[in-house]
This record gives sequence, C-alpha cells and structure tokens, in this order.
Amino acid sequence: MNPDKSEETAAATPTVRVETTETTSVVRTLEIEVAADRVNRTFDRTYRDLAKRARVPGFRPGKAPRSVLEKLYGASVLEEIERALVSETFAEALSQSGTVPVAEPAIEAQSPKPGLPFRYTARVEVKPTFALPDLHGLPGRRPTVVVGVEDVEGALERLRQERAPVVEEPEGTQAAPTHIVQIDFVGRIDGAAFEGGSGQDVAVELGSDRFLPGFESQLVGARAGERREVTIHFPGDYARSDLAGKEAVFEVHLHSVRRRAVPELDDEFAKDVGDFASLEELRARVRANITAERERKAQAALQRSILDALIERTPFELPAGLVERRLERRLSAAHRELERSVPHEALHGQLSRWHEEWRPLAEREAREALLLEAVAKTQVFGADDSEVEARIERMAQEQGVDSAKLRKAYREADLLETIRTQLADEKALEYLCREAKIDEVSAT
Repeated sequence: MNPDKSEETAAATPTVRVETTETTSVVRTLEIEVAADRVNRTFDRTYRDLAKRARVPGFRPGKAPRSVLEKLYGASVLEEIERALVSETFAEALSQSGTVPVAEPAIEAQSPKPGLPFRYTARVEVKPTFALPDLHGLPGRRPTVVVGVEDVEGALERLRQERAPVVEEPEGTQAAPTHIVQIDFVGRIDGAAFEGGSGQDVAVELGSDRFLPGFESQLVGARAGERREVTIHFPGDYARSDLAGKEAVFEVHLHSVRRRAVPELDDEFAKDVGDFASLEELRARVRANITAERERKAQAALQRSILDALIERTPFELPAGLVERRLERRLSAAHRELERSVPHEALHGQLSRWHEEWRPLAEREAREALLLEAVAKTQVFGADDSEVEARIERMAQEQGVDSAKLRKAYREADLLETIRTQLADEKALEYLCREAKIDEVSAT
C-alpha cells in the first residue's frame, strides 16, 4: 500500500459533519459532529502543550506523564479542549451549511471524550429573506422649505448674543434675569454635604434654567459679595435616586455680577463676524444657511416617508441579535459621551431605561438597513475603491485631519467595507427617491 496515498485519503476525509434545521425564518440550528480522530488529535496536542508548561513535583519540566496531568488538570483541560474544538470547527460548519450569522451564536456542547465524536449545537441568527415590492411610485412626502424674515432676524439675534463680550456690572448692581453670576456653593441634605452638591467659581446665567430647578430664581436681587441660602426640592423622579424627593439647602457665595454687552446689529458687526462687507451681505448668508439646513431636513423627511412606505409593504421577521447589536452600539456611544459628566449610578440607571426606550429606533434602523441592502443588490448598486477613497478624503476635510491617517485608521479598524456599504445604501435611497411619487406638504 502506498503510504502517501493513504495520507491523502485521510486528509480528504471530512472531520466535521453538519445537519441544519430552519428553526424560524431567521434562526438556523446547526447540529455539528467532530470526528473522533480530530478529537483525539486535539486531546494529544493540548496535553503536549500542558506538559511543556506544567510544573509537577517529582517530574522534570515536560516529563510529567499524561495520566498524572489528567488527574491534576482534567476538568480545566476538558474546558480548554471544548473551546478549541468549537473555535477550530465552527467556521467549517458554517461554510458547509452555507450559513452566514448576523449575531453571536448560542452554543451548547457536550463534554469531549477521547476516542469519541464531539457534538455541539449552535443556534445561529441569519438575515431574513423577503421579496421587495414594486419600487416604482412609492409615496413620499417632502415638507415645503420656507424661510421668513423672522427666521433670519432670529438667527442674527442669536449671533449677537453669542458674540457679546461679558462685562462686569458696577458695584452694588442687583442680579437680574440674563445676568451671569459667578458663585461658590455647598449643598447639604439634613445638614450633611452630598456628592456633586458643591462647586467653586461656577458661572450661572440667571433665567437660563440650566441649573437645578428653582436655584437661579433665588439668586435674583443678590449683589456681588453677598451670601445667600437657597432651598431646593429635588423632584421624585430625579435621575439620582439618592436625591429624588429630598430637600437640599445650598449656601451660596456670589463673587460677581456680569452681563453680556450685546453689539449693535450693523455693518461693523457684520465685519466682525466674518468676511462680510455689510449687514445685508451677512443677512443673505444667514438666509442661505437656514435654507440649506431646512432643505437637508426636508430631504431627510422625504427619505423617511419613502422608507415608511417600503417598510409597510415589506413585512419580515427581524433577528433579535441584529437589533440588540445596534442597540448596544448606541448605548456604548452614550456611555462614552456622558461618563465624565454624569454620576456613575445615575448614568447606569439612565442607560437601563434607554435600553428599552431606544429599542424601537434600533429595530427601525435594522429594518431600513436590510431593505436598502436588498434594493442595492437588485439594482446592482455598489461602490468602487475610488468612491471609497473620495469619501475618506471628504471626511478628512470635514474633520480637519490628515486623509492618510484617517485612511490608515479605517483600514486598521477594518471599516473600509462599512464605508462601501454606506455608499451603496445612499445610492439605493437616491434611487427610491427618484422613483417615488412625491407630494409637497406644509412644514411642521
């Protein structure tokens, strides 16, 4: 017998068998069996590796017999072998069955034994299959874009307020709404200071309602150098459970009373704002900016209404894991943004509430993504490398970063395909808008 031929035959013998069951329209159950020979090889390899690193009294390094190692480390080795067999064979099982998971699978396994096949079950969520409706003439609603005089003047007034320098009021001036006061404060509940209830050199704009409810109004009439006692009743549904429903007394020391010196709305103001020769030129730019922003919002409303119609006409089951993954991404982003400004317990309480409140939004996003992917495939929309490169260049300009560094970051994070998918989705959405039956509606 030719030994080389025997080895080739052994190598060609499949060591993984898979039986697939369609549990639901978005769940496949894979019954996976790993051949005994492969199980034996994994046992041998694992114990060889263990022997090299184990320190067993009475034996030189690497010389402890397997029987001794089995007695000392048997339980943990079985767990290690189980993990190795699953990680080494699961990709093969997916390939054999043609299954593409959209979320982390749930795996249940038997404990592996030498000389016997190893069996495990994987519950895998997959994308739903569905037929798209006729994409021609989907109803869409686009709000009419109107920019009135009051919109422009309101924007100019906000610009005046933003660019107004803050100046000190004369000594003895009583603080009034719109004044900015600089304060130190210490808050106490039942005579004891509480976490987050103290601050030094804090600027508070009276009447802005950005501080604790009722706090600002009790400082009206105070003068620089004055000390005041401010009493606050925390609402029963306050984010921090340790403060909700309680009364706090704040000792406040007011250092200064200042105001914004709002500039005149004239040509000089326009020149200070930017490269504008006159107030009318600034006014025209403000109008153009408002118009562009409302056009963007009107287009987004149109796209949303068309997707509403497409969702209504294309029912399908959503994989729960796909929704959960989108939801977790949103919650993680919120956590990163708020972790330095919100107390730990309050933040985690809020995130727990958002986990349920944001679920409909995550479901909507997942449904839209699957539909746009299907539209892009039917219309053969894609994005080549030059389009991906152009998008990275644009993002680099918008973010004010070097495009080469941004490209490298996206490549290392394996996000280039994400950009490609976004571009294909955008083309699909543009196609739906071109094919839609659009009604102009009044803006709300």
